[in-house]
Amino acid sequence: MDSLDIHEVLKYLPHRYPFLLIDRVTSYSDESLTAIKNVTINEPFFTGHFPERPVMPGVLILEAMAQASAIFSLKSEKRMPTGDSMFLFVGIDEARFRRQVEPGDQLRLTTSLARKMRGMWIYNCAAHVGDELAASARLMCAFRGEYK
Repeated sequence: MDSLDIHEVLKYLPHRYPFLLIDRVTSYSDESLTAIKNVTINEPFFTGHFPERPVMPGVLILEAMAQASAIFSLKSEKRMPTGDSMFLFVGIDEARFRRQVEPGDQLRLTTSLARKMRGMWIYNCAAHVGDELAASARLMCAFRGEYK
């Protein structure tokens, strides 16, 4: 079991505000990783999505899952990215959205490796708010660049 605070998360991901969507990794094992995203009214996307009833865009929930998956892969490989490396989001299958995510929610993101092949990783991902499933998807990512 392992956890990462925001300072450690920043070492694994090239994303920064406003596109960093992981606040903390709460647990990690060889089988899975769990991370959180605290959703606040200060998120820049809420001013336009939707002003009268702010809802986190589904595509950003998927991006948060992909960011958690990138950390999971790097930790699994026991590697750190270099300045020129990144995990690229290359596919989404079976995406489902079950619950709206609103300001004040804490999004709990889980990811586990379904398959790895020739530099490609396929993950089973879910996003929960409390005990409620908000979204789930099967994501494919590819690593480009060098490791440390």
